This record gives sequence, C-alpha cells and structure tokens, in this order.
Amino acid sequence: MPIEAKESIRWLENMRASTALLGEGQRLIHIGDRENDIYEFFCAAGEAGTHFLVRTCVDRLAGDGKHTIAAEMADATIAGRHMVEIAEGVTASLALKYKKIRVLSPIGKQKRYPALDLTIVHAQEQEVPENRSPIDWKLITDLPITSLE
Repeated sequence: MPIEAKESIRWLENMRASTALLGEGQRLIHIGDRENDIYEFFCAAGEAGTHFLVRTCVDRLAGDGKHTIAAEMADATIAGRHMVEIAEGVTASLALKYKKIRVLSPIGKQKRYPALDLTIVHAQEQEVPENRSPIDWKLITDLPITSLE
C-alpha cells in the first residue's frame, strides 16, 4: 500500500509543513518515536533538505542486502558508556555504539526509493536489575556522528 494511503502519511506532511514554515531545513531535526520509523519519511527528509532522528523498530536490510542493521551493529565496537536517570534516584549504565550504514529500501519498494547512508545509534543496558526489562534503544539518523560528544 502506498504511503499516501496510510495514516502514517501525517509524519511526512508534518515534516514538510514545519520545514516550509520555519525555513532553513538544514537547521531542523525532526524527532520521532517508533511510529515514525518509516522509510518514506527518511527519503522525504532528504528531499526537503532537513534532518531526522527516529527511534527505530524495523530491522532493515543493510549493506549488500545479505544482512540486517542488527547484524552490523552486533559487530560494532562499544564507543563508550553513558549514565541515564530512568527514575528518581535510579540510574542505568548504557553501552553506546554508532555506525554509518547503507540502509536498503524495503522489499518491494527498491524501484521507488534509493538506498540511504544513515547513522545507527544503539544504546543498550548491559547490567539489568531483575525487577525490570533492559533498556535497548535503537535510533536512526541522517546526521553524522563522529564521537560521543
């Protein structure tokens, strides 16, 4: 089904409208949750000359198409650690990885959408208390990341 027929088209419409309203798309970063993990959105942001940071939920094909983003990130080295407060007085130590990866368009959409070179950020809790699930955040962006700073 084309993106234009889906409810998720609102993400693209909002990105286009805010970019047009605010101008200077290259200075804007559109932030989205897993509902905004839409390949068409990534392509539209590039066309509009703006940027995005989205929490991802789809393990897309990467590189030569014989493996996925998760497989590439599993081999990525840990760049560092970051402490986050998840509740008052409760912190978690996250192992951080990032890597620029060629991400392929979804199967069946390769003729319509190009492969994109995007940066994947993976923040994963290594030592998890028994009383909760581990933090495992996967983000995708078109912004370059060269350090933890």
